[in-house]
Amino acid sequence: APPARPVNLASLGRISESSVEIIRRTEVASFAKGGVTSEQLLFPENSQSQRVTITRVTVAPGAKTPPHSHAASEQVWVALLGNGILLLAGATTAPLAEGDVVRFAEGDVHGLENTGPVEFVYLSVTSPPINFRGAYATDWQAGGNNAA
Repeated sequence: APPARPVNLASLGRISESSVEIIRRTEVASFAKGGVTSEQLLFPENSQSQRVTITRVTVAPGAKTPPHSHAASEQVWVALLGNGILLLAGATTAPLAEGDVVRFAEGDVHGLENTGPVEFVYLSVTSPPINFRGAYATDWQAGGNNAA
């Protein structure tokens, strides 16, 4: 089924000439691969935003998003739950824990391994927006993934 379109409040007569969008839970696409679940809270398929993609990512204990980069987008992660290890360029690593915020510029290599006993959950904000559907359809072991 085609993705549902967000509710534009102006079309409901509640707000005149508004570009407010409400993304309902039923409009949030969820992609999963190798213990990583990526919920597309706001992305090109459910929003008209030309500025950001917002994704909630859940990484199971022991799972990881392999190192990757986004050539034309910067990304900010806000750690909401758990702790893990950032996987950066040149085999560099750094701890990341609940409450931490990390920013990656365009082209920065980044990934995450959940080394804790509970799920690691983070909110990812990407600008300009990326549709991550294709990233979850590729073989992450082959490299070049574009995961969120």
